[in-house]
Amino acid sequence: MIVLLVLVVAICATALIALLRARLAEQNFPPTGQFVTIGQTRVHYRQLGSGPDLVLIHGSSGNIRDFDFGLMDALSKTYRVTVFDRPGLGYSDAIQDPSIAAQVALFRAAADQLGIHNPLVVGQSYGGSLALEWGLEGGAAGLVLISSPSLPWPGLLDPWYRLTNTAIGSAVGPWLAAAFVPKSYVDASVAAIFAPNPVPDSYIEKIGSALTTRPWSLAANAAQINALRAQLVAMEPRYPGLDLPIELVHGDADTIVPLTIHSLPLSKLLPNAHLTILPGIGHMPHHAALPQVLMAIDTAAHRAGLR
Repeated sequence: MIVLLVLVVAICATALIALLRARLAEQNFPPTGQFVTIGQTRVHYRQLGSGPDLVLIHGSSGNIRDFDFGLMDALSKTYRVTVFDRPGLGYSDAIQDPSIAAQVALFRAAADQLGIHNPLVVGQSYGGSLALEWGLEGGAAGLVLISSPSLPWPGLLDPWYRLTNTAIGSAVGPWLAAAFVPKSYVDASVAAIFAPNPVPDSYIEKIGSALTTRPWSLAANAAQINALRAQLVAMEPRYPGLDLPIELVHGDADTIVPLTIHSLPLSKLLPNAHLTILPGIGHMPHHAALPQVLMAIDTAAHRAGLR
């Protein structure tokens, strides 16, 4: 009886700590955009500029703030740029289906409600997988994939994702991590994502990484990553049918989504793809090689007849 009581107290304390940390994160990093509602799901978005429509989709564990370090401002000079928080991340509501198809359906409905039709779709990392699905489903003028997973990878995901791919791990893991993972661990993880390039000044302070460690965001992100590989297996045979302009941008020092497993072989499968390889650049070219990313986006827009 005492053991059971201690367990209940520990569970309640963990949940309370996780919720308090989540509320503090939301106080420190409030929404920066507006909301559009699709069915019962609120989608958080920001829109800036005027011109041809361009949709930006962020990667895993991210939010729309990741594009506030030069990319969105530069693009807004010649495009109407719309950035969505992915479901469960930032301030968009989570959805039950973790598939990229479900996320794309949500974004396409949101885009339609905002008067966005046939946009250039730009995705970074996991967001590029969504861009690919958007292209396969139709309704995109062209695609730009930045350091994006696109093909099935060998081996297993890291232990965190293997844990959260179990019933007990998915129920308990996000709450334990949300309550007890220290900021130093988050900072080290961000540094590893940028490596070998430095983390931009004030990135940690402005990105709102604490939003990612809310329990519901950890759970949503884990479910999406765990579901990704099987979806890429199903998508791969459809790639040769993509007949729209596609620009691939990938650093050759990317250890998160390796060039040789993803964009390089993908460029040989896609009839209309052009690959830009960035020497010495890791997983975040839109920070470490912004001019080259902007050039690829403009090239895709020209090829699509938008510029």
